Order: sequence, then structure tokens, then C-alpha cells
Amino acid sequence: MAKKHIATIYENNIQQFSCPICKNSMELIQSKSLVCSKNHTFDIAKQGYVNMLMRPVNSQYDKQLFQSRRKIITESNLYAPLHKKILEIIIENMDGKNVCKIFDAGCGEGSHLIMIKNLCENIKVTGIGLDISKEGIRMAARNDKESIWIVGDLANTPLKDKSCNMILNILSPANYKEFNRLLAPNGRMIKVVPRPNYLKELRVVLNQQKNPDTNEKIISLFKENFSTVEHTELNYSKEISQEELVHLVNMSPLTWNLNDSEKNQIMEQGVSEITIDLDILIGKND
Repeated sequence: MAKKHIATIYENNIQQFSCPICKNSMELIQSKSLVCSKNHTFDIAKQGYVNMLMRPVNSQYDKQLFQSRRKIITESNLYAPLHKKILEIIIENMDGKNVCKIFDAGCGEGSHLIMIKNLCENIKVTGIGLDISKEGIRMAARNDKESIWIVGDLANTPLKDKSCNMILNILSPANYKEFNRLLAPNGRMIKVVPRPNYLKELRVVLNQQKNPDTNEKIISLFKENFSTVEHTELNYSKEISQEELVHLVNMSPLTWNLNDSEKNQIMEQGVSEITIDLDILIGKND
């Protein structure tokens, strides 16, 4: 039954896809493979995702990191105000429609997209998540059988031109050439960028400072790529438990180069509150 349901999801959305090799349209064959007119074939994995990546990759993202990300995003409510804010942006820009195709570019294990979708009670959402990490996409597909999950390259997204009403790019690298290609008329691009005080408590312990010039460059580049840009800031703090701190340390790029002993030192010093400090950029092209 689950396999049939997954096939139906892909069949209902097959018009979204274009072959990453030849760019032709695709069709679902025998409820198990996405195939283009030149017979390039991509099988749907048993978990429900499809691997459309054209090259091997090495990634620092492993299973433990994605498990920690999922725990923090879905169980701690650390990002709940961000999800609520993105929902508000989506609703404000629906133009009276109740159907929306949301593409999460660089979705990791899919938790942000899943949480935002769960908030969209009166909107029929088609969720599409893409990430270069097979481990992340595999976890996303296990936890959400209602969305499309793709292992793929952001520089060669296997989706058709103008096929996405909303594009999310949350704390992840961007590819604006692709985003502009994918964004439907009157669609919106939502990019979330860390501000200087993002996770500042971890930065203090690690004696790391965020370069504020980084945000200025990102915002400037964003404005170069979209004719109309709205910019809002989101800043709040939340108490976290020791268990949540462990997961936060495991998932944060700030700690990727630390060994277990150095990570344990963070736990011993104790961090009981975490600051979320974000720029939210909303772009559209007239």
C-alpha cells in the first residue's frame, strides 16, 4: 500500500520533472521509474526518494548529523517561530489560491519543509525537497511519504522551468540562476541567512565571531537577482536542555572540526539558552 501511495505522488506530479541529463519531460513507468523520452531512467527507491544526481559527492553530512537536526527542528521548537514566519509569508503571497508547490532547495533531512507543510492547514501543498546528500534525503523520505524527495544537484535541478510557486533556501547555499529558472510567475523566493548573533552562545564558547560583511554580500547578491525584495529580521532566544545542546553541537557547522573531547568541553561549560538571529529575504521577479 505504501509503495502504491508513493507511486501515486510521483504520478500526480510527473509534470514537474525534467531529465537532469537531456532536459526532456519524464513519465512514470511501471510505478517505479522516472523515464524520459531518451530513456534516461531513475528508479524510485523503496524509501520513496529518487536519486537524480549526476556525479559522486563527498559530504560532511552524516547520519548522526541529520538525526540531530531532525531532533532539534521537529522536537525542540527551537525553529518554531521561523516556521510560523515562513507560513505567514506563504499565506500573504498566495493571491487567494489554496494550492502551492513549495521547493526546499538544500533541504537536508527535510525537517524544515515537513514542519512548514504541517502548518499549512488550509493550503494544499506539494512539497519537493532536494539535497545533494543521499543520507539526508533517505531520512526525509522515511519520515514523510506525502512529499517528493530528490537526491540532486542544486546547479542542475531536475525540475521544469517556472514550476515552483515558493522556493525555500534555509541556511543553505544558493544557486540564483536555477532559482530564477524554477520560480513560477508571481512566485516567491524565501532565503534565510544567519545574522551575527545566530547561535552566539556556541560562538562564545568556541571563541568564534561571525563576519557581518558576509550577510551584506549575501543580501546584495540576492537583490541583484530579484526585481522586488522584502527584508525582515527574526531574533529570539530559547532555553535548551542538555540533551538538546548535544544535538545542536552535533548538527552545527561551527563544531564540524572539533573532536569528541572538544565537544565534551562545550557540554561541561554548559549552554542553557540559544539565540536565533536571522535575516529573511523574500524575492520576486515582476
